[in-house]
Amino acid sequence: MSNNMIFIIMGVAGGLFALIVLAYLIISKKMKKSEYKQIQNLQRGTRANKFSAEILYQKLYITYIKIPFIKRYILKLRRRLEIINIDDEYSTRRDASKVLTRALVVLLPIVLLTIILTHTNYLLMFIVLIFELFMTDTLIDGSVDKIDDKLLKEQIEFFSEIRHAYHEFNMVEEAIYQVSQDDEKDVSSQGEKIYEILISDDPETELEKYYDIAPNSYLKEFAGLSYLTKEFGDRKVDGASLYLKNVDNITQEMQLEILKRDKLNYVFQSLSFIAIAPILLLEPLKNWAISNFSFVESWYVGKPGTIVQIAILVITFISYILVRKLKDNGSTHKSSHTENPWQEKIYKKPVIKKLVNLVIPKDGSKEYRKIQKLLKDAASPLKIEWLYINRIVATILVFMISLVLFIQLHKVAINYIYTEPTVDYDLIGGLSDRQKKQAMEITEQDNTFLERFKGDLDITVEEVQEAVEKSEFYEESTPDEIQIAAERIHGKLKTINSEYMQWFEFLLAFVFAIVGYMAPVWILFFQQKMRELEMEDEVMQFQTIILMLMRIERVNVEIILEWLERYSNIFYEPITRCVNNYESGPWESLEDLKNDITYEPLIRIVESLQAAVEKIPIRDAFDELDSERDYYREKRKESNERLIKRKGMIGKGIGFAPMICMFVGYLIVPLVFIGLTSMSTSFSSMSSSNF
Repeated sequence: MSNNMIFIIMGVAGGLFALIVLAYLIISKKMKKSEYKQIQNLQRGTRANKFSAEILYQKLYITYIKIPFIKRYILKLRRRLEIINIDDEYSTRRDASKVLTRALVVLLPIVLLTIILTHTNYLLMFIVLIFELFMTDTLIDGSVDKIDDKLLKEQIEFFSEIRHAYHEFNMVEEAIYQVSQDDEKDVSSQGEKIYEILISDDPETELEKYYDIAPNSYLKEFAGLSYLTKEFGDRKVDGASLYLKNVDNITQEMQLEILKRDKLNYVFQSLSFIAIAPILLLEPLKNWAISNFSFVESWYVGKPGTIVQIAILVITFISYILVRKLKDNGSTHKSSHTENPWQEKIYKKPVIKKLVNLVIPKDGSKEYRKIQKLLKDAASPLKIEWLYINRIVATILVFMISLVLFIQLHKVAINYIYTEPTVDYDLIGGLSDRQKKQAMEITEQDNTFLERFKGDLDITVEEVQEAVEKSEFYEESTPDEIQIAAERIHGKLKTINSEYMQWFEFLLAFVFAIVGYMAPVWILFFQQKMRELEMEDEVMQFQTIILMLMRIERVNVEIILEWLERYSNIFYEPITRCVNNYESGPWESLEDLKNDITYEPLIRIVESLQAAVEKIPIRDAFDELDSERDYYREKRKESNERLIKRKGMIGKGIGFAPMICMFVGYLIVPLVFIGLTSMSTSFSSMSSSNF
């Protein structure tokens, strides 16, 4: 290339560079005068200059929602957090991402540790990883419960500020609006929602909608009380505002509930982990026992140890489920997933629907009514179709898992025969390296005969002895040594040939499947029994509601029943029937309610309502509630103490059961039993040698 051409290229490139610089300057000058500069300034003012956890959680939420398995958990969190964060998408995403991230931070190291500890036992690893999925649910539910508890504590301060604002404005809606301006608290969004309801064109309808989405019953009570006060007006009772006295009653209820939750959390804070800990300790405990007491190795690696291991895993699973049910029952949060769950998706398939309908009792039959009543008494969100899908799926899974476990047990027993060092138990201290090498040589020699005669069910000791005599391994052996070897090999053959699926194992799998079929119903029975412990607490809450309503003008028995229905849980079904039949006859409907229940304190409330229907005013019918208010408050505290103590005793018994079974069944029993057996054998050998 000539020098002239080089100069021409350099000149063209320089000219293009000058044009680019000139164009940049012109565009920059115009952009400074345009709206673009204003947008840049706005972005600069809102851009974070350093790390922001808020932004990180928002980005993580977008990532989680794209991952198929994690998406299930993030959506589950959303459903619960949307109730707390009303109409606040930013807070809902932030809180859901924060809770899930913390759960993953705890779970991932445990998963890695599990894989490291159980890498030699794939069955145990699989079961442990399944359990850790349940732990994820526990962590997530616990985190959401903490947010729920935080909201409850904020409500106490919120109601305290309501008192001062009400004194200033003397108007319910204005007081709520004024206190709800604090955007830093989660309860402020609830206050704004209640304010919007009170000033709406149809507050009664909007209030009914709010009852369905309110995070807890205390906000429902406050919203309903504010509406009644706005509609019917406030009045003075003993020189004080009735509205503020009722707000104080709600506050006292919340304080009792917070104390109850704190004590339950304290009692159950470690029980879930204690219940599940044995599955993480099985392998380390086994390794420790073998390293210190080598004579138990055959028990741990053989069929007996595997059976005990599986039994401990099943006990741990049952204990974990029951502990969770026992603790969750103490929360005021009621699950309400009416969305389309996996059971509904399966039930929609025509073939499965026909199969399930064959199993479900006929509508209107005694069994159908019994199951429906059990679902309601246990406060289960399941439909009867979903329950029977759970039962059928549990039956199939338990049957298949039982067969797989039986097959695995046979493989364990056969593998143990092929790999066990061929010696008697050494009670003193195990085998040296030289002894173990000799024992494994004998095992390998025996394995050649096992492979030759395996499957021959009619093999005799004489036939084995004949083969041993012709073997190169025993050319220089004495007749006694050959006979001992033949008997030993024949014993191993009998064990191997007997390790196949027996008819009674299919029968056991069928029995376990029946247990699996009944398990969902038994869990409902357990929930029902635990809810019966809450009866006294619920009736005392009814007394507080009546105490708030009895002095409000134009409140009648029907309104009281509607409030009791709204806040009832255990007695929801009979109270609902009473409300539905009230128009056809108040006295008769209350009489039917009294016949439907057996709990004496609630019967007395119904009798007082009957008196208020025809004979005396409501305030006179329940005058003992007002006069003995302090007594009922102390009784409520004492009732909560007894409830927590009773639940704690049941929870500790269930939670520590797997740990006790592990130490007794997996450590103490093998050491004692095998140790005594080995000692007895040693003494017998010594006695025979002396004679």
